[in-house]
Amino acid sequence: MITALGGGVGAAKFLSGLIKLNLNEKINIIVNTADDITVGGLRISPDIDTIIYTLSGNVNTDRKWGLEGDTFNCLAALSRFGIYGWFNLGDKDLATHLYRTHLRSLGYTYTQITSKIAKSYGLDDLNILPMSDTDVETWISTNKGEMHFQEYLVKEKMLPEVKSVYIKGIENAKASEQVIDSILSANTIILCPSNPIISIGPILKVAGVRDAIKKSKAKKIAISPLVGGVPLKGPADKLMRAEGLEVSSTQVAKLYQDFIDEMIIDIKDKSEAKRIEKLGIKTTILDTVMKNEADSINLAQKILKT
Repeated sequence: MITALGGGVGAAKFLSGLIKLNLNEKINIIVNTADDITVGGLRISPDIDTIIYTLSGNVNTDRKWGLEGDTFNCLAALSRFGIYGWFNLGDKDLATHLYRTHLRSLGYTYTQITSKIAKSYGLDDLNILPMSDTDVETWISTNKGEMHFQEYLVKEKMLPEVKSVYIKGIENAKASEQVIDSILSANTIILCPSNPIISIGPILKVAGVRDAIKKSKAKKIAISPLVGGVPLKGPADKLMRAEGLEVSSTQVAKLYQDFIDEMIIDIKDKSEAKRIEKLGIKTTILDTVMKNEADSINLAQKILKT
């Protein structure tokens, strides 16, 4: 059994390669939900939806988020009321958020809702799990004030200076039985190439998760999201600096040092290998850039053979 942790486009790309290996074992995916936001009364789960859309073959291939062939007629109509003005949601994508919000109103847990949505997209063989059934949100303190991470990312285009990052509701979040079982029953645990501060970080802060990973007898592998010392996409470097951290794969390794066995770094960061190995972590150098499906499959295959 393989259990992967992550969120965002990097995780979705890697996981698409992993599942296409057609391994004869169950795959669990624990997904970050701290990116979630409520807009216009609808609960939106960007990381979960991106992973479901990608793994089901329905993601927009140009943007890497949203649904292929989607239109934005509802968004245009809603803009006259001042709703959704900065948050691009397609018509078919809105159906997912309407369904999720409806199920929440009926008392379904986040885990149950995610399972229903995944199965609706044909992902019956994958166990996609939200990191917690509790609502959690990442907020950013900037020189323009406090704002939800999605506002910083989408509306403000990551331009404001980041002063700090905090996760609302994380102190009340605990892992579900399914999340804990997927960790303890795994023979391999993989931390996807996701932002260590706002994608992997929140998952590890959910009560029970980090302890379960430490307790698990699985091989534990982390993939650095940095290439040449910078993220391929997103604000990982800005958020790491705001937290007073060095922007490097070595620093990412230090964040996971208490439980990982192996760190995968890109060939452009090979000079960091010795620093990471001094932490007591096996370091493997690979080409981690996934430009297409073949790259994703090749990376997943090589990691499982290390």
